[in-house]
Amino acid sequence: MGARLIASDLLAVGIDVDCLPLADVPTPDADPVIGDRAYGESAEKVAAIAGALADGLMEGGVLPVLKHLPGHGRATADSHHRLATVTADRSSLEAVDFSAFRPLAGLALGMTAHIVFSAFDPVAPATTSVTMVQDVIRDSIGFEGLLMTDDISMGALSGSLAERSVAALTAGCDVILHCNGRIEEMRAVAGAVPRLTGMAERRAAAALAARRSPARDIDLAEVRQAFAALLAGGRATGARMVLS
Repeated sequence: MGARLIASDLLAVGIDVDCLPLADVPTPDADPVIGDRAYGESAEKVAAIAGALADGLMEGGVLPVLKHLPGHGRATADSHHRLATVTADRSSLEAVDFSAFRPLAGLALGMTAHIVFSAFDPVAPATTSVTMVQDVIRDSIGFEGLLMTDDISMGALSGSLAERSVAALTAGCDVILHCNGRIEEMRAVAGAVPRLTGMAERRAAAALAARRSPARDIDLAEVRQAFAALLAGGRATGARMVLS
């Protein structure tokens, strides 16, 4: 319900992509940057709610973006500011972090995490790591959609914006995402990246083709009222609710 309403609001102003859902599974010692954006504490619950959110957006004509591949839930630093290294072993990551993304691997759009996973690549964050993009995101998780970076200007990454952009594309990302709106930075990124071609272009075309008109007409006023009642009920019982 909530995601369907978000989609209606976005589509009304011409926006047909939303950077939801998150499939990050949080751990108690992690940085709070994911915090209450997480949908639960188990891979199964996170995947189920993330899937419902994706369905709600799609029903409303908006493409979801799955993030942060292959998982931001264990990060002990906010990647907006600095780089975190996750030291969990491979089996733990496969069983929890990566498994939350696998049921969602068929989504058309995804976003990387600026996180180092030392069990796989002790140096490069997932965004710029060939191992993480190809072996983990593409092969282990099975994500085949258009893969974009998280904001390339974030503090977790090093080097110039041009160097970061080239490194991400070399690792296997399809699209560079730049978010802070600084025009000189935008020019630096645009000057470093080529036009979409080959597999990246085909993935982009497939993503655009996945867009659809809203599945059914809804009475927005009625749905908003019902959604508000659900939220009020959740607050009254002290529950934290994530609704689709």
